[in-house]
Amino acid sequence: MNTAVAKAGAQALQGPDASRQNAVLLIVLTSYLMIVLDISIVITALPRIRDGLGFSVTGLSWVQNAYTLAFGGLLLLGARAGDILGRRAMFISGLGLFTAASAAIGLAASPAWLVGARAVQGVGAAILAPSTLSLLTSNFPEGPQRTRALGYYGATAGIAASAGLVLGGILADLISWRVGFFLNLPIGLALMWAARRHIAETPRRSGELDLAGAVSSTLGMVALVYGLVHAAGEGWGDAFTVAPLAAGSVLLAFFVWNESRARQPIMPLQLFASRERRGAYAGRLLFLGGMIGFWFYSTQFLQEVLGMRPLQAGIAFLPATVVNFAVALAVPRLTRRFGNGRLLAGGLFVSALGMAWLGQVTADTAYLTGVALPMLLVGAGQGATLSPLTVAGVAGVAPEDAGAASGLVNVTHQLGGSLGLAMLVVVFASAAGSSGHDRAGMAHGIAAALMAGAVLLALALAVVLFCIVRRPGR
Repeated sequence: MNTAVAKAGAQALQGPDASRQNAVLLIVLTSYLMIVLDISIVITALPRIRDGLGFSVTGLSWVQNAYTLAFGGLLLLGARAGDILGRRAMFISGLGLFTAASAAIGLAASPAWLVGARAVQGVGAAILAPSTLSLLTSNFPEGPQRTRALGYYGATAGIAASAGLVLGGILADLISWRVGFFLNLPIGLALMWAARRHIAETPRRSGELDLAGAVSSTLGMVALVYGLVHAAGEGWGDAFTVAPLAAGSVLLAFFVWNESRARQPIMPLQLFASRERRGAYAGRLLFLGGMIGFWFYSTQFLQEVLGMRPLQAGIAFLPATVVNFAVALAVPRLTRRFGNGRLLAGGLFVSALGMAWLGQVTADTAYLTGVALPMLLVGAGQGATLSPLTVAGVAGVAPEDAGAASGLVNVTHQLGGSLGLAMLVVVFASAAGSSGHDRAGMAHGIAAALMAGAVLLALALAVVLFCIVRRPGR
C-alpha cells in the first residue's frame, strides 16, 4: 500500500528533477511507513506478546509507551541534530539504529529486554522521523509540489497505522509476532543503500544541541504518563501518582523556560507565532489522543469481548483500513476543491461521529452494525485529517526552522498518543471497576474510553475551527 501511495505521488510530480524527487519521495514514504507501522503492529499482537514473555497487565502497556515516549521525547533533539549535522546523515543513522533495535525486539527473551529494545527503537525513530519530513520540505518547493508530497506523507501515516493492526493480527496468529520486527531488517538495509545513492546531503549549519531541553522534555513526558497510568490502578492520592505528576509538570515548565533562553532551542518558540500552526499542533495532539482509543480499545473489544483470534481481529479492521486508504489518496484532489481547513474540519467531524458511535458498544453488540459501520466513518475521517494537519503544521516556516517544525509535528503525533492512552486508561479503569475482567465489565469500560476519545476529537475540531478555518483575514 505504501508503494501505491509513493507511485501515485510520483506520477503527480512534474519538472526536470522529477526522477530524483520521485526517488526521494519513495525512500521517505517507505521509511516513514516503517516508523508508524511499528507503533500499531504490536497492538493486535499484545495478548500473544503477554503470554509468550510473561508480561504483567501493567507492564504490557510499556511495550507501546516505551517506544512512543522515547520517540516523541527525543524528536525535537533529532530534528535540530539534522539541521546541524545534515539531514541525510541523520536519516541514515536513524535507520541503522531503528533496524538494529528491530532485530533485538524480534530476539527478545524477557519483558525487560523487549521494553528496553523498544525504547532504543524509539530513539532511532526520533532521529529518523524529523529527517523524513524535512527532506521533503527541502526537496519540494513550497506550493503544489510540496502540498502533494506532504499529502502522501500524511496519507502514509494514516494508512500505516491501520494496516499495522491488520498485519500484526495476521502475523501473530499464523506465524509469530516477532516476524513483524524481523521484516524491518531487509527493508532498513535497502533504504540505507538507496538514501546514499539518491538523496543529496543538506547544507550543515554551525550550532549546538539543546541537551537540557531534550532531557527535561523527555523526562517530563515520561513522568506525566507514568503518573496517569499509575492513577488508573492506585488512585489519584497515591504518592507514586502525585510525585510523578508534580515532577513532570515542573520538568515541562523548566523546558519551556529553557527554550525561551537557549541560544539554539530544540523547540523555537517562534514556531507558535502563527495561529494556524498553533491550531495544527494542538489539533494533532488532541486528534491522536482520541484516535489511540480506537486502535487500542477496538482490538481489545474484538478479542476480549467478541472472542476473535488475532487474525480475525486484524481482518475486522479492514473497513477502517480500506476507507482510510481511499480517502487519503483523494486528499490532494479534495484539498483543491474544499481547501485545507475545511477538509480538515470535515475529517475531524466524521472521526468524532464514528468514535461516538463506537462508544455505544456493549457485550451484546454485533460486529457489523456496532463496529464495522462506525469503523467506516473513523477510517474516512482519519484519511481526511492527517495530511491537512501536516500541511498546516509546517505552513510558512522559515527554512532555518524547517527541521524543528518537522520535529514538532511528529512530537505532537507521538506524545498525543501517549498522553491520550494514559488518560483513556484512567477512564477505562474507572468505568470498568472491579468487573473489568468479565465481558460485560470490559465492554462497559471500553465504551467509556471510546466516548472519551470522541470528546478529544470534538475538542480537536473546535481548535481547528477557531485557529485554522476561521483565521483572521479569511
